[in-house]
Amino acid sequence: MIEMPETRKARSAMKRIFFAILIASFGQQTEVQAQQDILSDIRFLADDARQGRGVGTDGLDAAADYIAERFQEIGLEPVAGSYFQEFRLDPTAPALAHSGIGAADVKNVVGFLPGTGAIAFELVVMGAHYDHLGLGGSGSLDPDSTGVVHNGADDNASGTAALIEAARLLAGREENNRRSVLFIAFTAEELGLLGSDYYVKNPLLPLADTYAMINMDMVGRMRDNKLITIGTGSATQMLRLLAAANEEFGLQLSPVADPWGRSDHSSFYAANLPVVHLFTDVHEEYHRTTDDWQTINIEGIATVAGFAAEVAWTMATAGEALDFLVVSQPQQSGGGGYGAYLGSIPDMSSSPGGVRFTGVREGSPADIAGLMAGDILVQIGEEVVADLQGMTDALRKHRPGQTVIVAVMRDGGRVELEVTFGRRGG
Repeated sequence: MIEMPETRKARSAMKRIFFAILIASFGQQTEVQAQQDILSDIRFLADDARQGRGVGTDGLDAAADYIAERFQEIGLEPVAGSYFQEFRLDPTAPALAHSGIGAADVKNVVGFLPGTGAIAFELVVMGAHYDHLGLGGSGSLDPDSTGVVHNGADDNASGTAALIEAARLLAGREENNRRSVLFIAFTAEELGLLGSDYYVKNPLLPLADTYAMINMDMVGRMRDNKLITIGTGSATQMLRLLAAANEEFGLQLSPVADPWGRSDHSSFYAANLPVVHLFTDVHEEYHRTTDDWQTINIEGIATVAGFAAEVAWTMATAGEALDFLVVSQPQQSGGGGYGAYLGSIPDMSSSPGGVRFTGVREGSPADIAGLMAGDILVQIGEEVVADLQGMTDALRKHRPGQTVIVAVMRDGGRVELEVTFGRRGG
């Protein structure tokens, strides 16, 4: 029996509809599975058994082991034979001065997705910190909560789970010519960005080959489809790049040009690298014992992870280099705060007989005076500065608009510079 052309067309159309339904169904199943995996990751990381993932706890080590296992399952490669970058915290560092922690052995967790072609040696870094406040203490916003587990589901089990999901998404994509992607779960962020600071100072792969850094910190409470993108002023192309990646997602992006901030992207920006920090904003559970997995928007995290993966892919396959931009110091306003404003960025990881700067803010009094990254501040006016507390005390004794001589150690020698202090912003 000869099949008429109209019948063949009808069968062909039915096949197309069948396969479209099958593909859509498979996609829905994949999406549901991804959300289930994200939830499973968060529930493990934010379980009471992890002891709030505080530095020095067995729970933090268990979290690191878990992340390394997930990286391995996805197919990420270890770097230099290990998924861990281990180091010891300096108990005399400003970040640990009043923590009661003392020396502690910690580790960043690192996974590598090799690139292909001529630009495979270049790197896109994706990061999220996996530590939290442990049993509360000075960082907690809950009164009388010392000794109570702070699970940190949003801060930052959410970013860690998004990092794992982004790695899974990227591991399944192929392109003949693309940059490598390095995934890093940072430790000790809550103490002062210590994990990312250590990586930047001791990179496992050449820092000069790093194209850009994407940070995910607190991405678990998306509301109204809104995603804050911090650091859009760090590169000329950043806004355009984010907009292109967002075409598929339709997120309400809220750009913040300033790339400085209290999260791990700041360590990379201080090293003159373009950055973007993805963030779904603060909430009433921030740094409180109530930041538990039940409060998390899992669908929102899945969306952020997909968007982050698309941003990373766009960066990994881009033909042009990003043009790094130095962001000017925002205008300081009156009110709020007290004491003189300098505009330096202190190194929280060590105490070298003064205060070492990891950078200075563009247009700040420190920048205008000629202070720079690597300087060790040892004196402000008549006040000798032995550590960060000494620097704070000295600044409080001076007033905005006052001009004094500050002394720093630079390249082994003492350098004296004239600084006119600014006014702290509100």
